[in-house]
Amino acid sequence: QVQLVESGGGLVQTGGSLRLSCAAPGNFFSAYATGWYRQAPGKQRELVARISNLGRTNYGDSVKGRFTISRDNRKKTVSLQMNSLKPEDTGAYYCNVGGTILAAGDYWGQGTQVTVSS
Repeated sequence: QVQLVESGGGLVQTGGSLRLSCAAPGNFFSAYATGWYRQAPGKQRELVARISNLGRTNYGDSVKGRFTISRDNRKKTVSLQMNSLKPEDTGAYYCNVGGTILAAGDYWGQGTQVTVSS
């Protein structure tokens, strides 16, 4: 069983920044794509950003130009730098490991809450 540990969520004002991190212990991390998804109350889970094992990225349309995904294969972490945050960015953010640059894999974190106040 793969355990992903997310951190970095919180409350921020509109226009502010947050950085999320996800640790993925184990020897498999560097071989897999990974990414972030989010889910707002009453809405479906949606793609925020994904990054392949070689560093190719894929962003959801609503976050392009504001969010940046990165990974450190040595530390086995994936991070999401979120700038110019908007109230519509509010939701639970989930780390995901596995899959491809386009599709989620099987391993999910427990989620970390991001709340952007107006």
